[in-house]
Amino acid sequence: MEIPKLQKIVLSRGVGAAVADKKLIDYAVEELTTITGQKAVATLSKKDVASFKLRKGMPIGAKVTLRGERMYEFLDRLITVALPRVRDFQGIKANGFDGRGNYNLGITEQIIFPEINIDKVNKISGMDITFVTSANTDKEAKSLLGELGLPFKKN
Repeated sequence: MEIPKLQKIVLSRGVGAAVADKKLIDYAVEELTTITGQKAVATLSKKDVASFKLRKGMPIGAKVTLRGERMYEFLDRLITVALPRVRDFQGIKANGFDGRGNYNLGITEQIIFPEINIDKVNKISGMDITFVTSANTDKEAKSLLGELGLPFKKN
């Protein structure tokens, strides 16, 4: 029972320009929903920041949490289709671990996913993908994710 497992994958996307234009949140939620096949939700700001003209409770990003069958299906599409479409791809960096067995991966363009139609994209932006595992150490998590097929760079 001590074998580490992949518990969930969280895709999140910050939309800082949404302070001025509320439609950008709808686009971000729609794109994440298209990529994952599961309804994404808008994330709200937790505090007021006067220099950003930000109020508490304003929508500022989008996220979706995948578990179970959808999680493994998304992982398969990420590894086999999306990551190889990145320009000059040699593998993902192995320094995105947080010390507790979770891995964070940043993607600079959402158009690497084949579900996104390039003609309908209004602004190219990135997203963060977090892999939450039940592993206790980064070494265990790296071997788990490596066995699942994530292409880590060779040192």
